[in-house]
Amino acid sequence: MLSYIVRRLFFVLFVVWGVTFATFFIAQVVPVDPAIAALGENAREEQLQEFRERYGLNKSKLEQYLIYMGRLLSGDLGQSLRTGRAVAEDLREFFPATLELSLVAFALAVLLGIPAGILASLFPNRAPDVAVRILALLGGATPVFFSAVLLQYLLAQRLDLLPVQGRLDGFLFPPPRVTGMMSLDALLARDWTVFLDSLEHLILPAFVLGMFSAAILARMTRATMLEVLAQDYIRTARAKGAVASSVIFRHALKNASLPILTLLGSLLGGLLSGAVLTETIFSWPGIGRYVTQSATSLDFPAVMGVTLLVGLVYALVNLVTDLLYAFLDPRIRYT
Repeated sequence: MLSYIVRRLFFVLFVVWGVTFATFFIAQVVPVDPAIAALGENAREEQLQEFRERYGLNKSKLEQYLIYMGRLLSGDLGQSLRTGRAVAEDLREFFPATLELSLVAFALAVLLGIPAGILASLFPNRAPDVAVRILALLGGATPVFFSAVLLQYLLAQRLDLLPVQGRLDGFLFPPPRVTGMMSLDALLARDWTVFLDSLEHLILPAFVLGMFSAAILARMTRATMLEVLAQDYIRTARAKGAVASSVIFRHALKNASLPILTLLGSLLGGLLSGAVLTETIFSWPGIGRYVTQSATSLDFPAVMGVTLLVGLVYALVNLVTDLLYAFLDPRIRYT
């Protein structure tokens, strides 16, 4: 097991290097001068030259990449052209917001998708199954921007039940920063007013973000459970008088868990990659909104930093998913 983990970690490093290499050279083919994009078209030539020298833009592409990799090995992700701060500092500020939003959306997807899929598999082609399939189809086919704007209009503007954007009301002060996740920091500080307000701000964007994942998860759970429930050992367990809940959760769901776990790993990795549309519509200060603003201003160091973080997180999530296979299925051994 240990040797397998070591090999996979080397594979993760190789994937991250491939991501940096591809992203760097793809970014270089953009036919726009980052100095002009940062300083404006009215900047003097002396200012443009000084900007290029400061950020190493006057060097060849290969030299820039080698300098970037040298800094990266020492933990330096470079300096953002837009904010003027270190990219690592920007990521420490913005990633916890994405992490908080993604984890809540993932929890909602699991709590809604898996029970819905199980319910549909227990009543195939009957009313519960048809209802779940229709809702899953709508959830998977509805664009994020449409559902976000629609729910904002209905729940925030018309009914005034939930806030429209941001992480906290303007008249409240954020809790002392510990993890960067507003609700968790408020809980640690025992600031219940801020905690409840942060949860209210989380509900709408998390539901919008998790709705698509819940729809995919419900369909996968239904299909996998239907296949398992048709197996001989399930009929044998029922013939022996096993309790229905034991048949469903101990026998069927456990044996259907591997495909579901694979999907869960992919969904979580995708959510942590940063929901660009959701964060933009709800003015959520996460890495999705950060990388959008950086890309429009040709802030290549920031785009590279976010891409590196996303690739690393996705690879690690898949590594953890592979390791969980051995705990769920005793036939799997990593040697």
